[in-house]
Amino acid sequence: MKLIRLKAIALKEFVQIARDPRSLALAVSIPVLLLLLFGYALTLDVDNIPTVVYDLDHTPRSRDLIDHFLQSKYFQLKATARNYTHLQEMLDNGEALMGLVIPANFSRDLELNRAATIQVLMDGTDANTATIALGYASAITLLYSQELLQHKMNQLGVGKISPPIEPRIRIWFNPDLESKNFIVPGLIAVIMAILAAILTSGTISREWERGAMEQLISTPLRKAELILGKLIPYFVIGMVDLTLSVVMGTFLFGVPLHGNGLLLFSLAGLFLMGVICQGVVISIVTKNQLLSSQISIILSYLPTFILSGFIYPISNMPKFIQFITYVVPGRYFVAILKGVYSKGIGMEILWIEALFLAIYASAMTFWAHRRFQKRID
Repeated sequence: MKLIRLKAIALKEFVQIARDPRSLALAVSIPVLLLLLFGYALTLDVDNIPTVVYDLDHTPRSRDLIDHFLQSKYFQLKATARNYTHLQEMLDNGEALMGLVIPANFSRDLELNRAATIQVLMDGTDANTATIALGYASAITLLYSQELLQHKMNQLGVGKISPPIEPRIRIWFNPDLESKNFIVPGLIAVIMAILAAILTSGTISREWERGAMEQLISTPLRKAELILGKLIPYFVIGMVDLTLSVVMGTFLFGVPLHGNGLLLFSLAGLFLMGVICQGVVISIVTKNQLLSSQISIILSYLPTFILSGFIYPISNMPKFIQFITYVVPGRYFVAILKGVYSKGIGMEILWIEALFLAIYASAMTFWAHRRFQKRID
């Protein structure tokens, strides 16, 4: 391999990119746009749940229970229902997610030391949000019941009652439970997969479509020099976008990087090399820019977004889908991003994921070299 020929091909590709400012602007704007959209618009936090209250008791006790719900950050009063029909209409048209019904005998049952019941109606259209909201409602109701029980014991002179089991919960790695600390690191893998699909899928096919490949084939260029020379510019662009994503995540969204930044960039380079070479392989096989771009999006972006554990937990997927995720490189890169960002762990734990990324990058590089032929079919 001659360095001068490699440099010439890389310089040629840089010039080609500079002559297409739209593609270059797209490469820079994609990370910014995705981070802004996902960082601000996509959130897995469930709070300010629109709630409609139907209070049939109208006593200080019922109002106290309602205050327990509304004083938390999880529930927001949208309206006070006039009757059941009004409550159902608000749930049907989406104005409210939860309905809280307090029966007329609520306070009287408490005074008579009988079990008082309340009704919680939930819109289960979004099953995940409804399940979380139901958990919040159950916790608030339990807390209110404990307060009433303690008040009754104080009146009887019993004193403070300690529960048989006292949980002491400590949250590691994301103590504030902010979804952006989960979303932004995983989004880096999606950004790099998209860039590889858009930018590198046309590297070789563009030369065939423009008739320039015949000239390249007639030169003393070796296959490795041609392929590597075309990869270098896009690898540089990918690392620039990675830097931009990390900087935006840290300073714009306040996502802390607890681990080694050098380790993050090194392992990201392995993933980037793999997805770039995969795009080149597709470009070599199809020899058509539009087709190669579409195939690259299907084979790189979609698996990284859906099957990597970026948003959807792999453990919740069907068994046969879980098995498929083992061949998705994004799965290992997302695990690395979460480990380095949130947990601050290093190669002593992430070496398996790093090994799979190295195998993936090596396999794609070898396949690209094997598939490319310096001849006209």
